[in-house]
Amino acid sequence: MESVVWQGLALSGIFSWIVISGYFDVTKKIRSLLQPWVSHHVVSGTSIILKIQKHQHKFLDDLFSGLSCIVSVPFYTAFLPLLFWSGHGKLARQMTLLMALCDYLGNCIKDVVSAPRPNCPPVRRITATKDEEENALEYGLPSSHTLNTVCLSGFLVCYVLSYTQSEDAFVKLGAVTLACLLVGFIGFGRIYLGMHSLIDIIGGLVFGFMILAIWLTVHEYVDAFIVSGQNVTSFWAALSFLLLFAYPTPEFPTPSFEYHTAFDGVVFGIVTGIQQTYHQFHHEAVPRIFTSQLTLPTFLGRMLVGIPTILIVKFCSKALAKWILPVVSNTLGIPIKSTSYIPMLNGSATDKKSSEIKQSSYIQKMLFFSQQDLFDVDTGIRFLQYAGLAWSVVDLVPSLFSHLRL
Repeated sequence: MESVVWQGLALSGIFSWIVISGYFDVTKKIRSLLQPWVSHHVVSGTSIILKIQKHQHKFLDDLFSGLSCIVSVPFYTAFLPLLFWSGHGKLARQMTLLMALCDYLGNCIKDVVSAPRPNCPPVRRITATKDEEENALEYGLPSSHTLNTVCLSGFLVCYVLSYTQSEDAFVKLGAVTLACLLVGFIGFGRIYLGMHSLIDIIGGLVFGFMILAIWLTVHEYVDAFIVSGQNVTSFWAALSFLLLFAYPTPEFPTPSFEYHTAFDGVVFGIVTGIQQTYHQFHHEAVPRIFTSQLTLPTFLGRMLVGIPTILIVKFCSKALAKWILPVVSNTLGIPIKSTSYIPMLNGSATDKKSSEIKQSSYIQKMLFFSQQDLFDVDTGIRFLQYAGLAWSVVDLVPSLFSHLRL
C-alpha cells in the first residue's frame, strides 16, 4: 500500500509540474534569466579556446576525438548489453538508469537555457564522426560528455571499490585519480575540439557531481524497487509517458529530445525485462565472466548470438511501431505527422490530413494535447523501437543463452 501511495504522489507531482510550468511558461522565464549570462561567458571564453587551439596537432585531434567517442551515449548503449551478458546485471542496470538520468537532466538543462556553442569560425570545430556532427547541433551548456563522465566514472569507482571490498588507501586513491584524470582529459578535449566553452565544462562538472551525489543516495532503493517492487511495469510506463511531456521546449529544435526518447525507451525495456526475468537470469548468483562457469569463449558465443538478435528485434520493433501507431492515432482522432520515419505523413500529405481533423477529440483534451495541431509519431516509434531492443537484451537473448547452454 505504501508503495502505491508514493508511486501515485510521484506521478501526480510530475503531472502537476507539466500543467503549472506550461501555464506559467516557466521555461521561457528561466531562459530569459540565464541565456544572456551564459551566452556572454561563451563569447568571452572564445579567447581561451583559440589559445588552446594554437597548439593543434593531428595526434591531439585523434586523441581527443577518440576519447569523446568512448564516453558518448552510442558507446555506452553498445557496451551495456555486453555488461548484462557478462553476469554483472546489477552494475549494468544501475549504469543504464544513471545514463538515462544524466541524458534526461543534461538535455533538459541544455534546452531550457538554449545557450550557443562557441562560434565557428573563429573557433575550429572538429567533428570526426556523424555522432559528433549531431552533437554540434545541440545547445552547449552543460557539456554532456563531461557530465556523463563524472557520473559514470564516479559511480563505477564506487561500485568496484564496494564489490572488491578493498580497504587499501592506495587502491582507492589510484581509482579516484584515474577517474579524475579521465574527467579532466574529456573536459579539456571538448574545449580543444571547439565543441564547448569553459562555462559549458564547468556546468557539466557541477551538474555531474550533483546528479552523482543524488544517485549514490538513492540507487539501492531504485534497484530494489525494480527487482522486487509492486506495479513496476505500469508505474514505469506512466513515468516514461509523463517525462516525454515534461521535457522543455528549446528555443529552436535540436536532436536532444530524440536522444532522450531513445534512452527513455531503453530504460522502459530494461525495467520491464528485469521485472519479469530477475530470478531466472539476473540474480546475484548468475555466472560471471572469467570464471569457470562463464569462460571467455562462452562469452564470445553469447556475443555472436546476442548482437544479431537485438538488431533484428530493433528492426522488427520499428516496423511494428510504424504500422500500429498511425492506426491507433487515427482511431483516437489524434492528428499526427512524421518527420522522417513515415514519408506519406510528411509535408503536404500531413497538411491535408491535419485539415481533415480540426476538432479536438475528448482523448486529446484528456491528454493535454489540445495546444498542438500535429503530433510527431516518430517519438512513439523511436520509443517502442528502443524499448524492444532493450527488452531483448535482458529477456529474449538470455532465454536463447539458456536454451543454447551458453
